[in-house]
Amino acid sequence: MNDEVKRKVIDQFGKNAEKYVTSETHAKGEDLPVIVEWLNPSKKAVALDIATGGGHAAKALSPFVSHLFATDLTKDMLSNTARHLKDTYKNISFVIADAEELPFLDGTFDVVTCRIAPHHFPNPNAFVREVARVLKPGGAFLMIDNVVPEDHQLAEFMNTMEQLRDTSHNRCLSVNEWRMLFSSSGLEELQSNLFKKTYTFPAWVERTTESEEQIRSVYDHILHANKDIQSYFQVKVEDDTVTSVSIDEWMVLCRKK
Repeated sequence: MNDEVKRKVIDQFGKNAEKYVTSETHAKGEDLPVIVEWLNPSKKAVALDIATGGGHAAKALSPFVSHLFATDLTKDMLSNTARHLKDTYKNISFVIADAEELPFLDGTFDVVTCRIAPHHFPNPNAFVREVARVLKPGGAFLMIDNVVPEDHQLAEFMNTMEQLRDTSHNRCLSVNEWRMLFSSSGLEELQSNLFKKTYTFPAWVERTTESEEQIRSVYDHILHANKDIQSYFQVKVEDDTVTSVSIDEWMVLCRKK
């Protein structure tokens, strides 16, 4: 099952590598400058950005650290990102790596980041354990990802919507689920922020779907949801079609004990 999920991730991101470099959702997030503000890294720090995708978090952080390793499971995605960044951001090394089995020694990094990716990981517990393993004692971990509400019906709706839109989506966890994983791996939460993130249709849907039928299934899922669900996710509809939807995103900073 895990291998199948990872094959879908490689396929999805390999085909859409350029879209993730240019995607406004990923490239222009208000969270990017906050990453540096929250981490406040030393210029001597060695950093790791897991599942770097289009490299946006790596690009934001690299001027403030001595060296940064940007990893991704998808070779084509990583190669495309390297082409965009390597001439300008010379302290970034690009490494093909599985977030759940990182090719680094224990206690290698002062800082680890992972932005808008963990919902693709089939085993979040293994991911968190690997983060804790490669961090130095006292090292900082900053994660940003979509999360589901604690309410089961709302959580089910959101994960189904994402799976219909993106076949490489595994599961968004709730904040409490993440906190349990952090605690069990010796990561202490320092600060966090839960906020709404609005996606504009149809660009968000078209980035990952492969057919009109798949696009229609996403719209139908949203339009057929009850009023409470549509209200929570701030669904906006014009002329019987969805124009935008808002989901929960969580930014959290932890320290390795």
